[in-house]
Amino acid sequence: MKQFLSVLWLLLAVGNQALAQSPTRAVSGRVTGQTGDGLPGVNIVVKGTQKGTTTNTNGQYSLAEVPAGATLTFSSIGFVAQDIAVGNRTTLDVSLSADDRSLSEVIVVGYGTQRKIETTGSIASIKSDELLQLPVANVTQGIQSRVAGVQITQNSSAPGGGASVRIRGTNSINGTSEPLYVLDGVQIAVGLDQNANNQNPLSNINPNDIESVEVLKDASSTAIYGARGANGVILITTKRGKAGTSRVSYDAYYGTQQVNKTLDVLNSTQFAALENEIFKTSVFPDPNNPGPNTDWQNLIFRRAPIQNHQLTVTGGTEKTQVAFSLNYFDQSGIIINSRFRRYSLRTNVDHRVNNWLKVGTSLLLSNSVNNRTQTANTSIDGPAVTASILGAALAAPPTLVPYREDGSVWPFGDQFSARYREAANPVGLAQILDRITNNTLLANFYADLNLAKGLTYRASFNVTQFNNLGDFYSPKSIVNLADQALAGSAQKNNQYGRSLLHESILTYATSFNAIHSLKFTGVFASLKNEGSNNNISGTQFPNDATANEAIALSTNRNVSSGRSESRLDSYLGRVNYGFRDKYFVDVTARYDGASQFGAENKYGFFPAVAAAWRVIEEPFLKGATWLSDLKLRGSYGQTGNAGAIGPYQSLALVGSGGNNAYAFNHVYTTGIAPTGIPNSELQWERSTQANLGLDLGLFNNRLNVVVDVYNKRTDNLLFVRQLPPSSGYTTITGNFATIQNRGIEMAVSGRVLDGPVKLNVSANATINRNKLLALNDLLQNFAVNNYGVLQVGQPIGVFRTYVFDGNYQTGESILPGSGSRLGGPKVRDLNGDGQISVADQTITGDPNPRLIYGFSANLSYKNFDFSTFFAGVRGNQIYNLIRYTLENPSGGRNLLAGVANRWTPTNPNNEFASVLQGGRLPISDRFLEDGSFLRCKNITLGYRLPAIKGLQAVRVYVSTNNPFTFTNYSGFDPEVNSFGNSNTQIGVDNLVYPIARSYIAGLQVSF
Repeated sequence: MKQFLSVLWLLLAVGNQALAQSPTRAVSGRVTGQTGDGLPGVNIVVKGTQKGTTTNTNGQYSLAEVPAGATLTFSSIGFVAQDIAVGNRTTLDVSLSADDRSLSEVIVVGYGTQRKIETTGSIASIKSDELLQLPVANVTQGIQSRVAGVQITQNSSAPGGGASVRIRGTNSINGTSEPLYVLDGVQIAVGLDQNANNQNPLSNINPNDIESVEVLKDASSTAIYGARGANGVILITTKRGKAGTSRVSYDAYYGTQQVNKTLDVLNSTQFAALENEIFKTSVFPDPNNPGPNTDWQNLIFRRAPIQNHQLTVTGGTEKTQVAFSLNYFDQSGIIINSRFRRYSLRTNVDHRVNNWLKVGTSLLLSNSVNNRTQTANTSIDGPAVTASILGAALAAPPTLVPYREDGSVWPFGDQFSARYREAANPVGLAQILDRITNNTLLANFYADLNLAKGLTYRASFNVTQFNNLGDFYSPKSIVNLADQALAGSAQKNNQYGRSLLHESILTYATSFNAIHSLKFTGVFASLKNEGSNNNISGTQFPNDATANEAIALSTNRNVSSGRSESRLDSYLGRVNYGFRDKYFVDVTARYDGASQFGAENKYGFFPAVAAAWRVIEEPFLKGATWLSDLKLRGSYGQTGNAGAIGPYQSLALVGSGGNNAYAFNHVYTTGIAPTGIPNSELQWERSTQANLGLDLGLFNNRLNVVVDVYNKRTDNLLFVRQLPPSSGYTTITGNFATIQNRGIEMAVSGRVLDGPVKLNVSANATINRNKLLALNDLLQNFAVNNYGVLQVGQPIGVFRTYVFDGNYQTGESILPGSGSRLGGPKVRDLNGDGQISVADQTITGDPNPRLIYGFSANLSYKNFDFSTFFAGVRGNQIYNLIRYTLENPSGGRNLLAGVANRWTPTNPNNEFASVLQGGRLPISDRFLEDGSFLRCKNITLGYRLPAIKGLQAVRVYVSTNNPFTFTNYSGFDPEVNSFGNSNTQIGVDNLVYPIARSYIAGLQVSF
């Protein structure tokens, strides 16, 4: 052994001596980038040693005493490092390629794709792992607060509940401000819906199938969609198969949900004392012992399960690729008897027939069943508000009980001598059948033809079809016995809609002299929309046995139906030019013709131009090694809003019903009368937008910043104008109003840690300022409800109310017109005329946030991963109609707990008013509250199991959603709007379905 070690030592010594005596030489050369320009500051090191140098400002270098056979390592931030053997060379020139995935990253744009570096417009991209970080029923919930410039408000947190999406502000008054969604080429429009209880149409699309989402925000990126692009465009791309080994994956989670917050109300003792005080009699002879103390909120809220199961199969050959998925999503609501279930199937197939023809299809079949409970109310009338399940739970007398001894619902009119017969038992309201069954088909069929080098043609055929069946029945059993003879109401509603879209897309792409790139895109598109509805309703049933399945049994019946049809034909073109991957120019134009517009304005032209300068490619920045990307963008263009007007609105309309009924020979006859005045000049709502943007990458793209500044003006907004009575009509709809949106957006992302411990963070913030510039030439303001107004010079949706000034105290004079009393609410006489009138109302609040923001963090170490996501808004007000109704001590209903501190001669406070039987409170800013909040949307901890034979990967995780919210808002939740996606009535809380906190456990397996 000693002899062996001695020989080994001798050989090593000889080898080292030989190496030390090996010849050396000087090596020099030039290091360039892909454009041929010299790269300064490149590190050149003899591999395995500390010997090295750097290039000068021209990219030249010289390195002495390089051993023969050595290898040189060339490296620089932002470029791919290279190891090159010197051999016998003394001159060694090297070209480094950029190490920037964004150079080759491709994103989806309208009617095509682009490399990310080529984009000139404002486009944000979100990948599937971000979308699915928290369990969501639809895609809008997944992108909330993840994209700068996009405000998403969950109007109702009911299962399948609706959301409003605003890209760079509100753009319409009477039309929709929702963006256009494009799912694998299939266009989906979301209309104006002012009912927060209605289901989000995107809930029929399974988020688990989505590969990426692109949000197009400026005129350059949306102008290609012309008349449908004024509100922005959201492109959704689903997962497709890839050639190679087939992959099967199963994703599942199961969890439980609970209400985040309940509201404090008077207990039975406090309620009894209040009733005695209001009615000035002993309603409760012993208010200290009034009977039960029922917690009605505890009866309607519950712990509710949520689960999701997804099976996906992808794979294929070089000729055929397939992706197939099945999904089941089931979310029970935190309010009893509310539930949303969805079954979906998706198939994507791509097949290359030969070298010049490729065909494929994307197919989605979805069935959903939504059992709803009516919550959000749009009325300020007390009885109407408390007829919803949340209002009933808060206002129900705690001295009553929910059930009879036999377990049946006990109506309040049958308790306590029928004193509270006008109040509804909330558990009875939960027994109302309110179900929507939806069947949706989304299909795209395409054929790609390679006509010549660089020249392709795509024929695309898209079908969107849905059927909605609405079932409603309010049973007799939940009504007081004395009223049951007239009770029982039922309805069946069947809605059908179909959109047929054909697109012919011709594309020519070429490059020349290795520095110029040119791409032409031309499209002809024809869209046909069809819709119909049939409705039958009835009241006064003999019993509940058949519910709404035998409406013929009802005493009073009503039947209605309707049908509509519209068409949109479009011609569009786009030219993309690039020079040296440094300068880019895009020019887009679209010409649309829509059937619903006036005869003189059926066609609209929507152009846009954009340019980008990748400053990073300029020679004067080659020495800035810390700078990995710098691009300036600018765009200007116009888009239209075809969704602002329904079919036939420009025509003279006639209709039946209403006052058009007459008796001829004692026979009741329904007539037809004019209902709408024609307007042949009715035209497009048109948005003109300018955008300036900056894309910045630092430290080898470890830190990325995107900033956009925009100014958008929307003209020709549809609005009404009063007509003289002699015309036979009251109003006419025309293009009268103008809105402006201006703002700044910033998105920041960074790789904070990139070693064994990896930490990625991202944040975005949006500031948008909205202003109404004009209504019509006769109006400066227009009241939209009792507390909201459209006023020129103000943001859309501002609140106009009286200014609350405490309560009238002993010795104060009660102003005429106030309708108040001693201890009653006092409002300011702003015009100083000594009385209270509508002239004393003023702008008191703005529901539009001053700031919208979100931030997230993703941490991983070995097999563990952790992520969290926050979202928030600041500077917006909410009009809390819950307090308006439930702080009014008028009798007959329970109230919020604060009313226990109401005004009395011995408690002369200035907050809660004195009692008054049947009294009302003035609409004042007392009920305006700060709607700012910061919410933790999600916290997730995951673990990837070590390799298991037969499985590619296994990950388990636990997650909590909406665990906590920082806010000063006193209602259930600050993210609300009782009026759905209304443009003019926003930031109103009238008992919207509250948000849930959930705890989830999940499993992800791939084979």
